[in-house]
Amino acid sequence: MKLGNINLKHGIMLAPMAGYTDRAMRRVCHDLGAEYSVTEMVSAKAVVYGDKKTFSLAKILPDEGPVAIQIFGSEPEIMAEAAAKLAAPLEGAFPVAIDINMGCPVKKIFSNGEGSALMKNPTLIANIVRAVKAAVSIPVTVKIRAGVDSAHINAVECALAAESAGADMICIHGRTTAQMYGGSADRKIIRNVKESLHIPLIANGDILSGEDALSMISDTGADGIAVGRGAVGNPFIFSEITAALEDREHPEPTLCERIDTAILQLKLAVEEKGERQAIPEARKQIALYLRSFRGASQLRALINRSTSFLEVKAALLSLKSPQ
Repeated sequence: MKLGNINLKHGIMLAPMAGYTDRAMRRVCHDLGAEYSVTEMVSAKAVVYGDKKTFSLAKILPDEGPVAIQIFGSEPEIMAEAAAKLAAPLEGAFPVAIDINMGCPVKKIFSNGEGSALMKNPTLIANIVRAVKAAVSIPVTVKIRAGVDSAHINAVECALAAESAGADMICIHGRTTAQMYGGSADRKIIRNVKESLHIPLIANGDILSGEDALSMISDTGADGIAVGRGAVGNPFIFSEITAALEDREHPEPTLCERIDTAILQLKLAVEEKGERQAIPEARKQIALYLRSFRGASQLRALINRSTSFLEVKAALLSLKSPQ
């Protein structure tokens, strides 16, 4: 599958997740097989108004692999201006695409007419995509959901509106806004979208293993898959999926591999954000790195009290050598 000049062998993507897919997570996932990733969503208005924190969220480094910057908003002109500003390197590397968020179900975003609320207006979807497409020379992609709720399943209509306006790829999460992250992703809806499009489709939702990735592609005909929550604390899922798609064995990561990777991800985050911000943010991911290991609950409690990288590192290394 190709996205602009980028060749994605298997179409394995790290899905954007606010509060998770920072540069540290993207780098680790790339090292373990994610072929493509998308930043945390950034506000188009904040970009246009020059907010420094927002530009920091959009910064990409060369060792992350191909990365798209995701923007959210509802005004075509603002979205286009933000995209134009972000399509240049921000003290790092160029994004390979601008991704438009039309799938965020969070109430604050939805009630402001942004995120998945855009799915109530396919005409506006087309206008936004058309404006962004005209503002940049890199691919423009779109993230949608199945619909707003079970009575308004219109993913096909929204995907076609985006495609008609020039979108280069669609990623669909097979849940409605009302479902948030509960229930199950509807693969029939994803297949319906795939069969309606002429551009690549990435399927997202409930991919927690290599087997899940294989069945998602088989059930939907999607050109690739996006992993979100399944990668939190488990970036090894990308090497597992790669192995599954290539029909080869994938050994379960060892305790030492999990600990070393957790330390690396925290180190990268601390280098970027500093200990004061990075350590509290990392605790939720580290907890998932440690799931199912003996002594993990006591170790999580210790890490939750730690305030420095060296303290967290020492706590994690103690799991290797409990004595």
